[in-house]
Amino acid sequence: MSEAWQIDAGVLVIGGGPAACWAAIHAREAGAEVVLVDKGYCGTSGATAPAGTGVWYVAPDPAARAAAKASREELGGFLADHHWMDRVLDQTYANMRRLAEEGRYPFPVDPRTGNPIRTGVQGPEYMRRMRAWVRRLGVRIVDHAPALELLVDRDGTVRGAAGYLLREHRDYRVHAGAVVLATGGCAFLSRALGTNVDTGDGTLMAAEVGARFSGMEFSNAYGIAAKGSTVTKTAYYRYATFFHEDGSILEGAGSVQGRSVIARTLLQERVFAQLDRADRTTQEQMRRGQPNFFLQFDRRGIDPFTQRFEVELLAEGTVRGTGGIEVVSDECATSVSGLYAAGDAATRERICGGFTGGGSHNAAWAMSSGSWAGRAAARFARRGGRPDGLTRAGRTGLRPTGSGRIGADEVLAAARAELLPVEKNYLRHGDRIRPALAALDAVWAEAAAGLRATGEDRVRARQAAAITAVGRLMYRSALARTESRGMSKRADHPELDPAQHHHILSGGLDEVWTVAAALRSADAPTVAAVA
Repeated sequence: MSEAWQIDAGVLVIGGGPAACWAAIHAREAGAEVVLVDKGYCGTSGATAPAGTGVWYVAPDPAARAAAKASREELGGFLADHHWMDRVLDQTYANMRRLAEEGRYPFPVDPRTGNPIRTGVQGPEYMRRMRAWVRRLGVRIVDHAPALELLVDRDGTVRGAAGYLLREHRDYRVHAGAVVLATGGCAFLSRALGTNVDTGDGTLMAAEVGARFSGMEFSNAYGIAAKGSTVTKTAYYRYATFFHEDGSILEGAGSVQGRSVIARTLLQERVFAQLDRADRTTQEQMRRGQPNFFLQFDRRGIDPFTQRFEVELLAEGTVRGTGGIEVVSDECATSVSGLYAAGDAATRERICGGFTGGGSHNAAWAMSSGSWAGRAAARFARRGGRPDGLTRAGRTGLRPTGSGRIGADEVLAAARAELLPVEKNYLRHGDRIRPALAALDAVWAEAAAGLRATGEDRVRARQAAAITAVGRLMYRSALARTESRGMSKRADHPELDPAQHHHILSGGLDEVWTVAAALRSADAPTVAAVA
């Protein structure tokens, strides 16, 4: 193997989506030398780049913002925090203006008012402009460079990362004053569009340095997709009628609250849909809003507005769900010194509670949390001095503890068998979650002891380990919440329990733990556990 490449930076940003780009921009503007390493190609990798998405962009009118905040609170089980929602609305409003002026994004103009329409972005153009903006500021972008593990100093402060340069076939190390994890969520390699790089890498790396997680029970998002396709634009299916295989209407099925009806029916038969509730104007708006949604139909010669087509459910995990690394301050600091989290890698409970934020909330959270994390990481790096005496924190898939041998494909197949089926992860019941978790625990133990790889194969080994780690945190948290709140529905505990109006924190690798934590504002110094 070639000699490892090494570089120093003030702030290292790991990831290449919106959160990573906004973090890099704000860290650079705060005076830091910034290196951004992306598993794919910054600007095209991740769930945002190939899609169109709404943005939670609300003018600073008190009534409008109050309505915007109230619209999701009940769905999220009243776990969201108004302090954070207000901050996200403010930061998103400012960032969208900057995106137009400094990012040079060509927002459409309302012909009636002459004002720009900033309630959504086209993913490909958005991310193309973000990459260009990041480069203009002098951020060093290293593409096709998956980070494999974090580096920590003698005090346990995160001071960089080590990874692999796929094009050059050699290792790299980045020594930094602080690190922002913006690696995206985890969709368990379900085939959902853009999520091939979203394998929970940041979760694994954060867990290895002792970070806490929050809301991991709210990670069982499934999107509706045309059978065999990858596009999960669930919002479009609110205009759909769903049908049994025999052509009769599937009563109670829907894109939001009726998705469980679809899931249960899919266990017995095929399900079909038709977007027959969209009028002509809406149809045109849908085609303009997300052209790639219709490519799958156009190529097959199907008119989804007049013809029925088969559908399935694809897991979207923490990409669409709200669980992730716990943030312990307004700056999106984690519970580990020197480590910050943003975007789908961080918990989105602060603004969404326990229910998927949808594209608009996710987009707003990505740009806001990225901005705060990048700026704070730059400040931390200035105070921290030069990194020294760094050690590698990675374990499973890199440094097995035993003499056994198991391959990445074997680990991945075993983990996905417990995480993808809707009867286990979506239609949850303790009698199904417990054996699934036991199976994942066994997979983890075997992987920790015997998953070993070299060179580029380490990337796949770490992906397999990360997916398994995310699944264990998710199921352990789901068992700890013995009620139905937000998107975490339990068939064996179907009611909302007022006594469980709290967060579920989790952590650990070999032994996964959970604890209930009282609701709090971001400025509280500690998390108070509750019985």
